[in-house]
Amino acid sequence: MSKPSSIVMLIVGIVLSFFGFALAAGGAAVAVLGSRQGDEGFFTSHTERYTVASYALVSPQLDAIGEGTPERLPFDVGTLRLRATPAEAGSNVFIGIAPQADVDAYLRGVHHTELQEVRFQPFRPVYRDVPGTSNPALPAAQSFWAASATGPGQQELTWKIAAGSWTVVVMDADAREGVSADLQAGFRSELIKPAATGLLVGGTLALVVGVPLLVAGAAGLGRHGRIHAPATGHVPPAAGQPWAAALPAGSPVRLEGHLDPALSRWLWLIKWFLAIPHFVVLFSLWFAFAVTTVIAWFAILFTARYPQSLFNFNVGVLRWNWRVAFYVYAAGGTDQYPPFTLARTNYPADLEIDYPPRLSRGLVLVKSWLLLIPHLLIVGALTGTATWAWRTQEGPAGVVGDRGGGLSLLALLVLIALVILLFTGSYPRPLFAFIMGLNRWIYRVLAYGTLMRDEYPPFRLDQGPDEPDGPREPPSTQPEGLP
Repeated sequence: MSKPSSIVMLIVGIVLSFFGFALAAGGAAVAVLGSRQGDEGFFTSHTERYTVASYALVSPQLDAIGEGTPERLPFDVGTLRLRATPAEAGSNVFIGIAPQADVDAYLRGVHHTELQEVRFQPFRPVYRDVPGTSNPALPAAQSFWAASATGPGQQELTWKIAAGSWTVVVMDADAREGVSADLQAGFRSELIKPAATGLLVGGTLALVVGVPLLVAGAAGLGRHGRIHAPATGHVPPAAGQPWAAALPAGSPVRLEGHLDPALSRWLWLIKWFLAIPHFVVLFSLWFAFAVTTVIAWFAILFTARYPQSLFNFNVGVLRWNWRVAFYVYAAGGTDQYPPFTLARTNYPADLEIDYPPRLSRGLVLVKSWLLLIPHLLIVGALTGTATWAWRTQEGPAGVVGDRGGGLSLLALLVLIALVILLFTGSYPRPLFAFIMGLNRWIYRVLAYGTLMRDEYPPFRLDQGPDEPDGPREPPSTQPEGLP
């Protein structure tokens, strides 16, 4: 299989698989949602009390289906059910739904209240008071209601959703000022189950076609590379030689990054923007990486071998990610723009993982989660968001909310180093060495967790641009992966 055809297959496979997963996930979510319909097949909200001092409580505008849609459709789009119970025993309540224009005309000049939104946990409605001096006519006497209910005790209306702009109105049945009622809304539709089935079928078909194309494309690109075996006895690259001329042997996962001697003071401020094309490509490659890792899981379980072509591809994805990370956010250690390739290149940052001839079938069941828990806690501390929160008071009801944000430890250290670079023109080398140690730990854990090696990652912070185990043989000049 040629490299261009592998690239085309990979791209088509990623697109189909991504949409297939999205459709299948959406279908599953809709199916679960449909199975949870209770109360005569309705999804219902919590019953909450709404109290206003005006003549009427008006809901936000409900735009149903769309203008120009026939009022009568060959299927049930959905049914809305509203229940209203007066807060005061013996009182009469009115609830109705009508076109927005008719409600506006009915309440013109009348003091009423618009419900703008409802906040939950805790419950708090947000109102907008509309002043007026006129007294409204009895609501039940109006002829424009599409559905309504009035009387003492709990009142219920059901309305089949139709095209147009609609409004729900709750009033005292005798049109007296002051409205206080317990309200509940419900919805059901016969389209939920067919929609879930359609999404699941469409997603499954896309996956059936997309996943084999994705795997075939990734394997084709992987076959263009070679499996690198550890070697010893070579010296690190001399000054002026390509960065990829040597990688240390010893550790099966080897990561290096060399600081540019003359970094720009300000370029790091826009590298996030410059790297957008890489982020787009890496989003797709990481999706493919996840799929091929699942395929590798089954292959290891049944054969005790990681498919070599998929291994090469996944190492290339990690290598590409490390180059972009080194350029932008994980170190900011070079101004050289990362190449668009899975292969090793003459770039200041590189990654290599030795191919394992055999892997444990038993370990594959537990090493990605159970055995990695201590490392995941450490990596989470290094790369997770350090959050802070503060309390806010909103309005007279005293609603308390939390706001948060923050930087990971790694991102904070990189930011400190780059700010120092901005003001001094020099990247602090001791800090760079420590940052490289953090990245090295992260990638070792990543390689183990994605089944690429059985050697447990060491609890060790190997600082500096190079691995501590000695030099590595020069890479093959044979092309590997995407051009």
